Amino acid sequence: MKNNYFKFIAFCLLLNFFIPFDAHAQNVTLTIDEALAIFYQRNLDLISAQYNIEQSKADEIIAAAIPNPTFGVQLSEIAKNPNMGASPAGCNPSPNVSCGIGQNYSFSQLIETAGKRGLRIESSGFATQAAEGDFKDAIRIFSSMVREAYFGLLQAQKNRWLAQEIVEHYGEVLKANQLRLKGGDISESDFLRVKMEAMHAQSDLDNAQMAVQQAQAKLSVLLGWADKNVQFEATDDWGIFKDIGQNLPTETLINNALQQRPDLQADKLRIEQTNKELELARRLKYPDVTVNAGYARDPSNNNLNSGFVGLSVPMPLFYQYQGQEDKAFVNLNTNKLAVEQTEIAIRNDVVTALAAWNSADKIVQRFNNGLLKDALTVRNSSEFSYSRGATSVLDFIEAQRNYKNMMRDYYAAMIDRVNAYHNLVKALGVELNTTDNHFKK
Repeated sequence: MKNNYFKFIAFCLLLNFFIPFDAHAQNVTLTIDEALAIFYQRNLDLISAQYNIEQSKADEIIAAAIPNPTFGVQLSEIAKNPNMGASPAGCNPSPNVSCGIGQNYSFSQLIETAGKRGLRIESSGFATQAAEGDFKDAIRIFSSMVREAYFGLLQAQKNRWLAQEIVEHYGEVLKANQLRLKGGDISESDFLRVKMEAMHAQSDLDNAQMAVQQAQAKLSVLLGWADKNVQFEATDDWGIFKDIGQNLPTETLINNALQQRPDLQADKLRIEQTNKELELARRLKYPDVTVNAGYARDPSNNNLNSGFVGLSVPMPLFYQYQGQEDKAFVNLNTNKLAVEQTEIAIRNDVVTALAAWNSADKIVQRFNNGLLKDALTVRNSSEFSYSRGATSVLDFIEAQRNYKNMMRDYYAAMIDRVNAYHNLVKALGVELNTTDNHFKK
């Protein structure tokens, strides 16, 4: 996972050399991979998710730390002339001689029992893995958001292209009709009807241009791109689709998703984490031991130099950490419930996404299997007949409208299929390598 993350960063740095940052540049063409790279470079939410991973790794270091020993020095019998004339052996008994102050040097070390440190290490390890799963899940969700905005821009561009084509087409028809009007081949009312359709086509073009600008603004906001002098254009690629199991039975896909989805894996890791925390809470009742050792030099004592060794153990008589155990048990049940809810959501995601994919794919196939060709044939045939006076202006206009609507439906169907594919990718938890171009024809 981290290797893929650093690939994103490297790709973003390379991208900076290819995108023109001329202040006068208006349009910059982006592939979907380039859009994703910019997004990951600038998106603060993903950076925050990465920080969570680093925080979890810091917690691992803390959990694995061995308690530091304690070293102590104590001076006793401090006075102007300490132990003057002391009688014990080793000290001059003269009443005018000071034998010095008492000195105590101690060392203590806490020794954890019942495997508490090991449980903390295992618990923090599961927490780090869960954070990495959250990071992968953030990539899964954010990638889908970028793709939807990107292909929304592509759809708006296609509609603008269609509107421009229709405007130009009506311009040619109007020129021909002006000649026919002068020659008396058509009535003025028929000419005006075609002219009004041409004006309506121009309005459609204006609306299509506005839709493109709105889609560009949406993508720019999502990418965190603040340069208003740069407007992104999507490449003219509808895409081909890799085999991600879309032809497999629904139950098989659900099982695959249950194995692959990073959000579910993260939830399961948190169950493992809370299991360790529950076991740790139960073992808190086993007291830790503090070992003490030291050396003492006491001129007022018969034993001038002496050492000592001891143990200290807290006695859990009044409180046996029931609160920590109950809290850990509640957290465990909460995480188990989260896993069940995530599994239900995954099943629903897969069923919904698969149904949307199958429907969108069939609709596009119908267009490719003849609907587009038929619409163009009807339009051309109607225009030819109208130019020869063999059909009415209403039939001609109706054929033009049908063609326009058919092409809009086709573009919408293509975008629906692209989005449905990636929604299925997201539902299954499939990791697409964004450095590969999956969208070339």
